[in-house]
Amino acid sequence: MRIGIEAQRIFRSKKHGMDIVALELIKALQVIDHENLYFIFVKKGEDHTCIQETSNFKIVEVPGVSYADWEQFFLPIYVKKYDLDVLHCTSNTAPVFCPVPTIITLHDVIFLEKKKQKGGLFNLYQQLGKIYRRMIVPASIRRTQHIITVSNYEKQQINSVLNINSDKISVVYNSFGKHFRIPEDEPTLKSVLNKYDLPNEYIFYIGNTDPKKNMFNTLKAYGKYVVSVNNPLPLVIADVDAKVLEQVMQATNVYQFRHLIQITGYIYNRDLPFIYAGAKVFLYPSLRESFGIPVLESMACGTPVITSETSALPEIAGNAAWLVNPADDNAISKALQSSLADQGMREAMIGKGFERIREFNWTNSAKNLLHIYQTV
Repeated sequence: MRIGIEAQRIFRSKKHGMDIVALELIKALQVIDHENLYFIFVKKGEDHTCIQETSNFKIVEVPGVSYADWEQFFLPIYVKKYDLDVLHCTSNTAPVFCPVPTIITLHDVIFLEKKKQKGGLFNLYQQLGKIYRRMIVPASIRRTQHIITVSNYEKQQINSVLNINSDKISVVYNSFGKHFRIPEDEPTLKSVLNKYDLPNEYIFYIGNTDPKKNMFNTLKAYGKYVVSVNNPLPLVIADVDAKVLEQVMQATNVYQFRHLIQITGYIYNRDLPFIYAGAKVFLYPSLRESFGIPVLESMACGTPVITSETSALPEIAGNAAWLVNPADDNAISKALQSSLADQGMREAMIGKGFERIREFNWTNSAKNLLHIYQTV
């Protein structure tokens, strides 16, 4: 077969979830499949060494100014040029008109759900992306041969929101990178923590302007934790800038604790294992997730996790995390207190985390993906 994989953004230096998933799956396919021919369609970017060509994997740079014209105009031209049998689009959207059968990985349908999540500070790029997905996904889904999603929970949501036969949807779990583990190199650990100017002990939280990340309730919960203990740990927040933090803290009336909160900005994926490992607990009380890779990453680094009892997070975390109601800041605060105070429970959770992550690996995910290619 001649298989095309859309991986538009994997060469950008600051990768996020869908980019990392596409990159990890391609790398795993390179290991297990030496027969089929693959054409990886990318947009030119700084991190062009993140993946290498092999005898049956060719990297093809496709021109384009915006995400939309790259995908809707230029990508179909290159699909026809390379005479593909199937095209896999990895990031929710696909060309509405494509000359070959398509497979779409639909990570989530949050942008189509009627329920609105409060507490967001979307930037212009996020707003435009949401509008584009609302326009393109229903149209491209009608023409696609198969849909891949990342959890059983999300399969149910797709079925409900788009009224698609469940036989047309397959679940292929995400996983975590092999570099997520307890660091053995103490000097490197210290070097990375110093790079981000982090304290010796801290609570770690990945937040951004998307309302599903629940930053408002998280900061309210942290404020209640601070006043409930004698020596509160500082809160380290990734992927948020100072302006956004100021707005959220003012809105949640916890500005008096600003001196205990530290922001890192974007953390490169290669540094993340050290940041997880340096934390006493990882806080991930999202309102809505289709999977939740950071849960597995933290477990792999030996750091216990507090996450939500909603959406796909219980499916991924199992019994290896503290599960809380993300809408209840009191519940999040209490989980923080108990996770830091009860050493026996902490050690039990860390052990359960190591057991849980055995259920996920990119090789198995790539095998499932290859089976779908062959079937389509």
